[in-house]
Amino acid sequence: MVTALYRRYRPETFAEMIGQSQVTEPLMTALRTNRVNHAYLFSGPRGCGKTTSARILARCLNCAEGPTDTPCGVCPSCVELSRDGGGSLDVVEIDAASHNGVDDARDIRERAIFAPARDRYKIFILDEAHMVTPQGFNALLKIVEEPPEHVKFIFATTEPEKVIGTIRSRTHHYPFRLVPPGPMLEYVQTLCESEKVAVAPGVLPLVVRAGGGSPRDTLSLLDQLMAGSDDHSVEYDRAVALLGYTSASLLDESIDAIAAREPAAAFDAVDRVIQTGQDPRRFVEDLLERMRDLIVVAATSAAGASAVLRGVPQDEIERMAVQAAKFGPAELSRTADILNTALTEMTGATSPRLHLELMIARVLIPASDDSTRGALARVERLERRIGVGTSGVDASSAATVAPSSATPAVSSTDASHAPASRPAPAADRGTTAPEAPTIPAASTASASAPAGQASVVPAAAAAAVARPIGPVTFQQVKDAWPEVLEAVQTAKTSAWLVLYTANVLEFRDGDLLVLSFPSQKDVASLKPTAAPGEGVGDYLKRAVNSVLGFTPRLMAKVNEPGASTPVAGPSAVPSASPVPEPQPSSPAAVGSQAAPA
Repeated sequence: MVTALYRRYRPETFAEMIGQSQVTEPLMTALRTNRVNHAYLFSGPRGCGKTTSARILARCLNCAEGPTDTPCGVCPSCVELSRDGGGSLDVVEIDAASHNGVDDARDIRERAIFAPARDRYKIFILDEAHMVTPQGFNALLKIVEEPPEHVKFIFATTEPEKVIGTIRSRTHHYPFRLVPPGPMLEYVQTLCESEKVAVAPGVLPLVVRAGGGSPRDTLSLLDQLMAGSDDHSVEYDRAVALLGYTSASLLDESIDAIAAREPAAAFDAVDRVIQTGQDPRRFVEDLLERMRDLIVVAATSAAGASAVLRGVPQDEIERMAVQAAKFGPAELSRTADILNTALTEMTGATSPRLHLELMIARVLIPASDDSTRGALARVERLERRIGVGTSGVDASSAATVAPSSATPAVSSTDASHAPASRPAPAADRGTTAPEAPTIPAASTASASAPAGQASVVPAAAAAAVARPIGPVTFQQVKDAWPEVLEAVQTAKTSAWLVLYTANVLEFRDGDLLVLSFPSQKDVASLKPTAAPGEGVGDYLKRAVNSVLGFTPRLMAKVNEPGASTPVAGPSAVPSASPVPEPQPSSPAAVGSQAAPA
């Protein structure tokens, strides 16, 4: 029979302990200077080395060359207290979970009176000390407070607050901690080399994560993987199946489906999770972990992320960099928040699959989120669709630009990264005017509105308006129409009420926007009014300029009953009446001129 891995590699000196320097260094200093206390309290999570440290301290105290901070390992006391030793008569280990009463405390008190059989000290190690009853602690109080010179007490517990204060105040308290992933990963890699076991890339980070920072739990899981592997090789698929984690391929498929907005692929991944019997909550936890990795990669780089994502292969980090590029900063943060909320709501849920599917639906539909973060996600999605890069977007600064939590009026792209916008159309409608040089967005916003009128875009956001690259297409106008309506609503609610019923039929000649309305009254409302710049058409033109970067000509018609929506093209629109353009001499003409953004 093979001894368990955590027993074969149990540390025998303080120098072999990992991740507990806050405990080992003061103890070694106390041993070197011969300032050892009569009672110690070791506390911390399970499996982090409390009992092992108590045994090492006993070896240091009873070593033939001691007290010393490094046991010799050859004297009878060191041999008996080693990992293969049978124990010493002068070191008494007591399980306080089953010896927690007054009678057990009296027995310890009576045994402490007698001198050690051979060694320097008689040492009592009480494991699970929090299980001792208050009466038992009170019975021990006197002997712990004033023990004989040859007696030492070491209490080990996971719940130090349950040890009564009178005992705690008479001990030196050393808190143990969980081992960080970095040192733990290096330790298990060294151990695998000692065992001559080949481990596939990505397995050890899963083992470290499953161990939760406990060396004993981590080694137990690694021992289980080694025992269930053939040819001294631990495969990734078997480790994922045994540890219950989601495979990297399924996570990649889920992330790609979310980034591409493909509901069929995303819900197919959810169905695979359910059909394979995997825990939905674990799937959400793994997906949230992957989203956190994408945020790290997007915030740094593929090279810089290697220092944070320890143990992750470089090819996987490069693949995550490609995935992160498909998201914007605000969308990554929003998706992570949705996953985190779903993970919390799934605790104790009777239908985890329902929560899982609703989570995917919320992630895929940013329009369902009326918060500022949802608005920024929609803006970033629009920027990617019209060809504006979002690599320089700062989600935190963009959140302050949004006019309200429900109105994503502008993009959050920095003005210094904004490309040259589309200029006003030439006098000859059959030709395209040459592109104008880039003009700061702040001056563009002021130029697109008449004198004395407030711009559709807030002043703080004017410097962050994104413009499409190249000529605007009909599809871009259709996609940006909801943003245009929201910009009109911000500027004038009555104008929005008229335009809300409009449908975009065509976009011709690079600047002619053809709309259809349910009534002739709505068509007439687009005509210029007596007040320059106050017409419905004026607000619409300024909104289109703020979102897409050009001022359109407008043509309106009444919906024909039963008529299908025309497709964009060069053909004329029947029954359509162009909206008269204001004369150049009037003030309205100034507001209708297309301003480059």
